[in-house]
Amino acid sequence: MNKTVTAKATWMGNMRVEGKAQGHTLTIDQPADMGGADAGPNPLEALLISLGSCQATVAAIVAKQEGIELSDFSVEMEADYDIDFLLGKTQEGRSGFSEIRQKVFIDADLNLEEKTAFFEKVHARCPVTGSLLEETTITYDVE
Repeated sequence: MNKTVTAKATWMGNMRVEGKAQGHTLTIDQPADMGGADAGPNPLEALLISLGSCQATVAAIVAKQEGIELSDFSVEMEADYDIDFLLGKTQEGRSGFSEIRQKVFIDADLNLEEKTAFFEKVHARCPVTGSLLEETTITYDVE
C-alpha cells in the first residue's frame, strides 16, 4: 500500500528556506561563510538528520514488533560532497554525497551480532535509506 507524503519548501530570501509539512515549520539556512545567517541546518545536514531520524523511528517500530526493549538509539553521521561541483567551478563529479558514514548506537539487551542484525532490518525498512540507495524518480512541473 502506497502512502503519499507532502511538503513545501519556500525561499525566504538570502539563503533561508522555510520547509512546511503537516503544520510543522523547519528553517533551513546556510552558515555565514556560505552567505546565510546560520538560522538552521543546511539542506545536506537536514538530509542527514532525515536519514538518522527515519532510522530511529523504524528502530522503534522494529523493536516493538520484535519485543525488544530499546533503551536508546542514535546515529552519528558524516558525509562527503564535491563543493566545487555545487558552486559551478567544475562540471566533473556529481552533486550528491559520495559517501555517508554512520556510527550507530543501540542500547538494548542484545549482543553485537544481534544489534547488527537489528540495524540491518532497520536499514532495509527505512524509506529515507531506500530513497538514497535506490533510484527514485523525481518529476517536476515548472510554473
